[in-house]
Amino acid sequence: MNILRRVGVSPRERGSLSGQTCPDIFELSDGRFAIIGTDVTEILEGKLPFDAARADDERIVVITRDTLVRAKADIPEA
Repeated sequence: MNILRRVGVSPRERGSLSGQTCPDIFELSDGRFAIIGTDVTEILEGKLPFDAARADDERIVVITRDTLVRAKADIPEA
C-alpha cells in the first residue's frame, strides 16, 4: 500500500501556520483513502446510529468541514 496523492489542498493552503499537524486526506494505491484527523472514538462510539458499528481495528476520526469541502473536487465519482 502506498500513498498516491493528496486529495484536496495542503494544510498550509487551508491556513495552517505550521502546515504539518492538520487534517488531511490521501488516496491510496489500493483504492482506499487514508484520513488524518482527530480521534474521537471514545466520544462518538456510543452515539453512532443503530445501524452503524466499528470494528476493533477501526477508529472514528473527525476532520474539519473545510478539509472535506476543499477535497470534493479531487474525489472520483466512481
